[in-house]
Amino acid sequence: MLKDKRIVLGVTGGIAVYKACDLVSRLKKQGAQVRVVLTEHACHFVPPLTFETLSGNPAYTDTFAPRAEMEHIALSKWADAFVIAPATANCLAKLANGIADDLLSTTALAMTAPLLIAPAMNANMWRHPATQANLQTLLARGARTVGPGEGHLACGDDDIGRMSEPSEIVAALDALLNSRRDFEGVRVLVTAGPTVERIDPVRYITNRSTGKMGYAIAEAARDRGAEVALVSGPVRLAAPAGVALVPVESSADLCAAVLARGEWADVVIQAAAPADFRPAEYSQSKIKKTGEGMALRLENTTDIAAELGRRKRPGQLLVAFAAETDDMVENAKGKLERKNADLIVANDVGRTDAGFGVDTNAVTLITRDDQQALPLMRKREVADGILDRVAALMERGK
Repeated sequence: MLKDKRIVLGVTGGIAVYKACDLVSRLKKQGAQVRVVLTEHACHFVPPLTFETLSGNPAYTDTFAPRAEMEHIALSKWADAFVIAPATANCLAKLANGIADDLLSTTALAMTAPLLIAPAMNANMWRHPATQANLQTLLARGARTVGPGEGHLACGDDDIGRMSEPSEIVAALDALLNSRRDFEGVRVLVTAGPTVERIDPVRYITNRSTGKMGYAIAEAARDRGAEVALVSGPVRLAAPAGVALVPVESSADLCAAVLARGEWADVVIQAAAPADFRPAEYSQSKIKKTGEGMALRLENTTDIAAELGRRKRPGQLLVAFAAETDDMVENAKGKLERKNADLIVANDVGRTDAGFGVDTNAVTLITRDDQQALPLMRKREVADGILDRVAALMERGK
């Protein structure tokens, strides 16, 4: 919880400013004290009076406004955390290069409290090498990020660049200020996303996994003190700060990367959705359309979970996922035995509000001794629920 925590919120000029209003409201409901600093451009979207009303404190906009104290210094001494949401590409550039030409950037330069950044911008701006270089500079200095997410952007595109939801930012801030360190010294290997199995240079088969659940688990494990490696199929998500990212494409790539790191890990959490089948033959040239039907012969891919279960060393914990549409619990229990897993995370991917492609999930955690249903909640909250169960299993194994 954030009760009595002192939060300075920096708001920069982007269409996502309206979400910052909700963020202030949520922080206040948790008992936090909030002071808002706006850039001149942010004021074009939402007037300072809105933030003053929501926060119950003055909103700060002008470096040279008459006052009894230097506001940027006073705010830096007051804050327990500094959050910038939304953070534009211009803001990231200023922060990375130490530019202090307005009240927000001057406050940032004076700030010693932890920094949490929620980027929001056009997808091309986010992917630009300059933005990514600025981001890496800030991460190397200890800043934390939340998002950006993927969704409908103000420019009309459906792509990465959407500011994280206020609930996600609150959760990230809570983890930053009240982080549990129960995974300190634990090495966690997480898999995430789909795999791509190529038919020819143009076509492939894949599945609907977006990687959101696996990335949430990797971030939660990191925040709880773990050393984390994330093996990820092709996704449209920002690489989590402080996590060793290993990008892969096919199920064969995923298998090789996971088995190479299996001995290193104390806990393996297989949230990826590797293809169960791949084309038996790959055509080096594009297969031409002839007007007749085409039969595609498939072959089984390696069962990565079963292979990890076979190689599992004493004391190592193996967590597998079971994406089901029918008889979820019974099918998951069977997988628990066949894979030699310690915990199965079962979810009904037939639901529209859980599983693939959405920000929420509802899962059932199944061990050999019991099962626990987690209600529908955001995937970051589900991730912590899974890690709570893993922590209990680690404690039992001591």
